[in-house]
Amino acid sequence: MANHKSSLKRIRQTKTRNEHNRYYGKTMRNAVRKLRAMTDKEEAMKLYPSVQKMLDKLAKTNVIHKNKAANLKSSLTKHIAKL
Repeated sequence: MANHKSSLKRIRQTKTRNEHNRYYGKTMRNAVRKLRAMTDKEEAMKLYPSVQKMLDKLAKTNVIHKNKAANLKSSLTKHIAKL
């Protein structure tokens, strides 16, 4: 167990940030799954901007890597184009 005041605070902060990042990471994965499962092009086109915005925000805050966000956006665009 940590002995210093600063290390105890660091543990609390790390736990809070980890929970926050896990929540938004899971939300992002569910949104991507939902979009990939769609078969209607019109609905997919309506949902895509919100998923794209979510990916950009998560990449900006380093929850996911910027290249991962770019790869996901690219693959989702291809999926929508195929519908």
